[in-house]
Amino acid sequence: MSVRHFVLALAVALATPHAMPAKAAEEALPGFLAGTWMMEDGAHWSDELWSDAKGGVMLGVSRSGFGSQLQSWEMARIERKADGSISYFVQPQGKAATEFRQVLRSAESVEFANAANPYPQRIRYWRQGQLLMAEISRLDGSDVVRWNYRPVVAPVD
Repeated sequence: MSVRHFVLALAVALATPHAMPAKAAEEALPGFLAGTWMMEDGAHWSDELWSDAKGGVMLGVSRSGFGSQLQSWEMARIERKADGSISYFVQPQGKAATEFRQVLRSAESVEFANAANPYPQRIRYWRQGQLLMAEISRLDGSDVVRWNYRPVVAPVD
């Protein structure tokens, strides 16, 4: 290889954006959510199912009800976007997706926010031992609704 070809190849390699290694991209997603989760409070119930992190995406589905009646359901996804940021997209009952950008993250907690959304404006998940805690609220922390989920199937670590 001539020096000219080497320099050209090096210039192309340095100018080409490199994708984040797959393992690092998956680790950046909140893998502690993966699994099947259930909450029961008297006749009120709610469950969430989250896939493991693959291909830079986690897929989720949830439903809530009272007794044998379904009251609400939604589809969700958490994904690493092309710019490297992580967002939570939620589609309640088949409506258009609303994006919430990740604003805080630790090994066992994640928080997303969207100030322009009427309610909720903040979505937060965290682990408390074997439990998965979920919370929605306004940005100022008011109008809090919280779920305490227990694992139905052992969560994927």
